[in-house]
Amino acid sequence: MTAGPGKHDDVRRLGVPELLVLSEDDVRGVLVLDDLAEALKLALIALSEGSVSVPGRIAARSPSGLLGTMPGYVPGLGLAAKLVSVYPQNPQVGRPAHQALIAVFDEVTGAARAVMGATYITAIRTAMTAALVARVLARPRATSMAIIGAGVQAEAHLEAFTHLMALGDIRIASRHFPRAVDLAERHTGAVAAASVPEAVEGADLVCCCTDAAEPVLADEWIGSGTHVSSVGSGPELPAALLSRAQLFVESRAATAPPPAGAVELQGADPESLTEVGDVLAGRSGGRASAESVTVFKSTGHAAEDVAAAAVVMRLAGAHGAGTAVTMAS
Repeated sequence: MTAGPGKHDDVRRLGVPELLVLSEDDVRGVLVLDDLAEALKLALIALSEGSVSVPGRIAARSPSGLLGTMPGYVPGLGLAAKLVSVYPQNPQVGRPAHQALIAVFDEVTGAARAVMGATYITAIRTAMTAALVARVLARPRATSMAIIGAGVQAEAHLEAFTHLMALGDIRIASRHFPRAVDLAERHTGAVAAASVPEAVEGADLVCCCTDAAEPVLADEWIGSGTHVSSVGSGPELPAALLSRAQLFVESRAATAPPPAGAVELQGADPESLTEVGDVLAGRSGGRASAESVTVFKSTGHAAEDVAAAAVVMRLAGAHGAGTAVTMAS
């Protein structure tokens, strides 16, 4: 859906309350990955500085999945709230496991400004955050990556990581080998691996993008100097790997009970974790040595959704994208 030039401005001049509706196609059409990366960096730094307002994540559960709510305010980026459903069995019937929308509000008046499809936003902001972190934590000149999983998030990781880093050796492993083959065939430089150990052997970067209910890696498969990223909601990483690695998170709230926190980090000392915003801002060191194993355990954060929504709002305004809906006064 695309509005003609000046359409939104005409409604505003009349003083009529207006809600901008942006479809998934609108979002994909305007979102620029470099702009998203920069906004995510600002949001993560603000999060570590303590200037972000984000309450704990909550969820309502149905027999088949959950509906989570993620409101947030980030200075300079805005005020928004995401509703996201997580239905793990959906891929079996051809639907995404994660489906979402974001509502954007005026931070001065509280008026609703926009509603946008956020299923793509959820995937790409997760992957781009992981890629930003990998760029600062991986060994210099990292060129090889293993992706565990072949679903929506794996594809988003391919898009984000290859945009930010020069990767010439990409291996994809999945419990459904044909899906790994299909994903690899759609991306230059990627190949399907017959097993997870084969995929991760010698890889500079290992990205876990699954809905697994048990670890998808074994500690002995991960060599010194590897950077590991995990975005799954289940326990993708083994305890032995976590115990020897430097651990990085978006927020130390990752130790809270799920769905706010990570399954693998239950019982962990929050002070043992480094927030990636501090690394991006130069307030904390990153990799301790070339031999260190670094782990980024992502739980997702509303600040990332606010950042992505801010980019979409700015670019949608520049391109006249979306449909303006007149609201009752």
